[in-house]
Amino acid sequence: MSDEERQDSLADQAAAWIPPWQRPAPPAPAPADQPPPEPEPAASEPDPVADLGGERPQEGPISAPISTVEEAEPEPTPDLDTEAPDAGPDRTKILEAPGEREAAGAEDAAPGGPEKRPAGRRRATPAPEPAPELDDAELRGALEAILLVVDQPVSELILAQVLEQSPERIGPMLDDIAAGYTAAGHGFELRRAAGGWRLYTRPEYATYVERFVLDGQSVRLTQAALETLAVVAYKQPVTRSRVSAIRGVNCDGVLRTLVSRGLVEECGTESDSGAFLYRTTTMFLEKLGLNSVDDLPPLAPFLPDDVEELADATR
Repeated sequence: MSDEERQDSLADQAAAWIPPWQRPAPPAPAPADQPPPEPEPAASEPDPVADLGGERPQEGPISAPISTVEEAEPEPTPDLDTEAPDAGPDRTKILEAPGEREAAGAEDAAPGGPEKRPAGRRRATPAPEPAPELDDAELRGALEAILLVVDQPVSELILAQVLEQSPERIGPMLDDIAAGYTAAGHGFELRRAAGGWRLYTRPEYATYVERFVLDGQSVRLTQAALETLAVVAYKQPVTRSRVSAIRGVNCDGVLRTLVSRGLVEECGTESDSGAFLYRTTTMFLEKLGLNSVDDLPPLAPFLPDDVEELADATR
């Protein structure tokens, strides 16, 4: 046999050769009592190469001679990040900007879209019902009961808040109560003091009250303390050196005593010298039963007749 005939026979054998994975499986022998089952179409297995977007070479007999078959170069696998179809949800939609989300929310809230309640909004609580208005007799009794237990003057605004009544009714009612006490001749009276209202004993019964309250255990202010307190009351705000100059003696210790008892307090410094300024306190007005320092009696009736001669003598 010549070489050309041998090559033709080898080419024919190669063309007729079937790979083992393409050969049909031999049918299993069927039992004698049962008919042979009908052949089912083989399920197509997923082709990994076709899923990745490539093309599988056509199957069939190899027509080229064995000596002339060249190895096919593998096709490049497509980039899964850029060319894979249907790779999942679009990342650009997942990582959308906050402005786009707000715009989408505005579209949803537009007429015809689904209504959404704004976050953080709470239901409006109903307003409390106003307190019932007291009649004059009940309001009068409530005011008298409160004034009997207070330990310092109480303002009309506080009384109105406690009783839940209009402040415009409190003032006239207190004036009416004070006038009634005076007309009835009670041993106490209701008057304004330190910006508020409080019950006080009448001055004509002060002797009996002192005898009951003091009973020999009173702690009185000294003459120096009374003089210093009077100077501060009429000259306030005043410095310590000014008080000492008026009295003619050093008043440092006396002023410290008055401050410790709450009758005098500091109220800033003098702009020129930087010395501390002193004034009377609310307790001072409360103890004297005054509403303000303007209610202090004038000094002219208490001055001596020869005050000008005494002033010239001290110069």
